[in-house]
Amino acid sequence: MTEPSINWPDQLFATFKRAGIRQVGYVPDAGHARLIDRCRADAEIRDVVLTTEEEGVALAAGAWLGGERAALLMQSSGLGNCVNMLSLARTCRFPLLMLITMRGEWEEFNPWQKPMGSIVEPVLKLCDAEIYRVRSADEVEGVAERAVQFAFGDERIAAVVLSQELIGKKVWTK
Repeated sequence: MTEPSINWPDQLFATFKRAGIRQVGYVPDAGHARLIDRCRADAEIRDVVLTTEEEGVALAAGAWLGGERAALLMQSSGLGNCVNMLSLARTCRFPLLMLITMRGEWEEFNPWQKPMGSIVEPVLKLCDAEIYRVRSADEVEGVAERAVQFAFGDERIAAVVLSQELIGKKVWTK
């Protein structure tokens, strides 16, 4: 696979900066590694390493109540951990911007990733999330901007789903 000409994690970071996102919660993930590194290096963004992804929903609620904006980065398998907590965002109607790197799709080597990967979009729909799927690097910036506007403008759940083709093939290493 060739390296994409567009550095989409940097575009996501720039979108965060334009949107005034000041808190970013994440469970470490190779697909988000560059974006996480950019957030960690920025003195205006508080990066929060989470024990589990559903803590990020509470982080986003607290950020909003405190007058700040937050984003939650996760892998598709982590969405399964969030289902109960997503009811908090839905019921209390606070903005929740999630960026989800996909597993269980194109060129997946790990069979454990396929079950959750196959139901990400139906789960998000059941949780009343607006879904923005990105398949190529040239779509990232525009899609992320729309998701930010939906989440923070309408105080709703927005999920940017980053396809496995965009992220690149994962390789098992020992």
